[in-house]
Amino acid sequence: MLIQALHAQGATGLQVVSNNCGVDGRGLGVLLADGRIARVTGSYVGENKEFARQYLSGELEVELVPQGTLAERLRAGGAGIPAFYTPAGVGTQVARGGLPWRYAADGTVAVASPPKETRVFADRRYVLELGITTDFALVRAWRGDRHGNLVFRKSSANFNPLAATAGRITVAEVEELVEPGELRPDEVHLPGIFVQRIVELTPAQAADKQIERLLISASSTRGTVRA
Repeated sequence: MLIQALHAQGATGLQVVSNNCGVDGRGLGVLLADGRIARVTGSYVGENKEFARQYLSGELEVELVPQGTLAERLRAGGAGIPAFYTPAGVGTQVARGGLPWRYAADGTVAVASPPKETRVFADRRYVLELGITTDFALVRAWRGDRHGNLVFRKSSANFNPLAATAGRITVAEVEELVEPGELRPDEVHLPGIFVQRIVELTPAQAADKQIERLLISASSTRGTVRA
């Protein structure tokens, strides 16, 4: 719902940090299709054909980051850590530079990633990565209270808490809003100090969840078949 509200608000030239850029017609794909996004920092192109088209045609700048590194850059930014060293990407273009961030209309590389500082610790080389902070963070939680304490379910706990800490202003949409004190302290994944705004979803909005790719497994005496 937050992405739809941002679309209705009319914001343009957005620089987005997200694991992926949604799918065609859903999530960030809504903003992408309308030409509202100028730059994406992410780790996965996914099933979004419009994302690939805009990137390859030079309409969109894209910084691809190893998934674990992206998560740690968000965590570092949220923790006030400006940069850190990691072995991920050493010996590749991630460290050497030259990854195409933006293509020109003729297919040549217009903007390439710069080389990154590397350093040896205990006989192993590491590459320096910068922490990420954003002006706004839009996240979704399963449950939350009016103080902003949030609980996430399953894979939504992978990136949502990290993104929330990295935002200067964090807006959370929650499927179930409860009163302060109803959440046990030991079940809270993100404390309310990181959340500035809470939006309660309607039951219909909370139930509207699209699966990007559905895999159905069928077991038999001969083994497992995946469709």
